Order: sequence, then structure tokens, then C-alpha cells
Amino acid sequence: MARKRKRKSRRRQEGRKILELVPQYNIESGEDKPVTAARKYIHAIGIQPPALLIVRRNEHTTDRYFWAEKGLFGAQYVEENHFLFPSLKEYQPQVPKAQTKTPAVTG
Repeated sequence: MARKRKRKSRRRQEGRKILELVPQYNIESGEDKPVTAARKYIHAIGIQPPALLIVRRNEHTTDRYFWAEKGLFGAQYVEENHFLFPSLKEYQPQVPKAQTKTPAVTG
């Protein structure tokens, strides 16, 4: 019997494309938990938001975090809710507005 494919969320795919455009930093977590390592790195380097931090826990596992003005968020949450983050507005593709027809004035 064929397996049913999982439906991909358009909103999350759009968020993933936007996050690909944001500056990314790859770090190792070392002895710290991944979120602690990310916070220490942000403060040590002085990273300005928005930024994506990819933290290697071990050779198999990586965690992704998004550094925003509001704080540090999981990247998956940001992918799904990218419209809530004002700093990502400049990375969103511009949608052309539909031109409104104005009635011609004859005189």
C-alpha cells in the first residue's frame, strides 16, 4: 500500500525561503546547552538582529535559532510565523499591488 505524503505548508516554505536570506552563524555548543551557547555567542560577538544561528550539538544533531529584536526564537517557529517579525519584512518578496481602475472623467 502506498504511503501518503505529508503536506508541506506554504506558509512554512515561504518562511524558510526568507530565513535563507538572513545572515547565518554556525557554532558548536561545546559543554553548554545549545540555547545557552547561542546566547553566549550573540553577546560575545555582538550580533545585531536579524540573524540565524545554527548550533551543532554533536555530529548528528543541529539546532537552529533566530535572533530577533524581541529575543531568541526557534527557527521552526519563525518559519511558520515569519509575518510576526518586523525585522523580516525587508527580506520578504514584494508583491505587486493590483492597480485600481479609476473612472475616466469626460468633460
